[in-house]
Amino acid sequence: MALPKLNTPQHELELPSTGGKIKFRPFLVKEQKLLMMAQESDKEEEISEAVMNIIDSCTTGIDARKLPIFDIEYVFLKLRTKSVGETANIKVKCPDDNKTFVDVTIKLDEVAVHMTADHTNVVQLTDNIKMIMKYPLMNDMKGVDFDDGISGTFSLISKCVHEIHDGDNIHNRIDMTDIELNDFIDTMDTQQFEKIMDFFNTMPKLRHAITVVNPKTKKKGEVMLEGLDSFLV
Repeated sequence: MALPKLNTPQHELELPSTGGKIKFRPFLVKEQKLLMMAQESDKEEEISEAVMNIIDSCTTGIDARKLPIFDIEYVFLKLRTKSVGETANIKVKCPDDNKTFVDVTIKLDEVAVHMTADHTNVVQLTDNIKMIMKYPLMNDMKGVDFDDGISGTFSLISKCVHEIHDGDNIHNRIDMTDIELNDFIDTMDTQQFEKIMDFFNTMPKLRHAITVVNPKTKKKGEVMLEGLDSFLV
């Protein structure tokens, strides 16, 4: 006699990047095992791969490898909320002394993707020249070493350039070599390069502000939690 099949509830969420709605289901045990094994490896690439595989398994109509990072983080957090629980207990460092930790319970439904009001993916370098940027994907972060200083930054910029407009002429990233693009970036002045960095600094992020009270000093302080790692426990 065949064993009974368990029904899995379906939920709906809105992608921050497009506003489009997708359906998803909670983790199953097999996906929870996949995530735990990746976390035990303590390797960032394995964890990222597990997150994308779980999203692909639990959603319909999207490809995790084509989503910007902030969509990935938001979707995965929603999956975690419906699968494990609507709260997460984490430890937060008090900002007033920067050493005392307190336990905080986060309501995951209140965590959202936020974007700076004046954010744009158009980087105007001169009156005639502008760069159109794309948001980094999870795979864009592979091999990017930010501990390597400017090299890591240049690597990420190179992966996120979509087009360069020179008046009516449009240069697509696929038609540029890495050397050509790096040479182009090398000719920028400091203000122009800072405009590119503004794109990354102000782009949408999974973010949640909480108020904590230091039990030793009794002082209140605000802590800004950013990124999926802040909420995964």
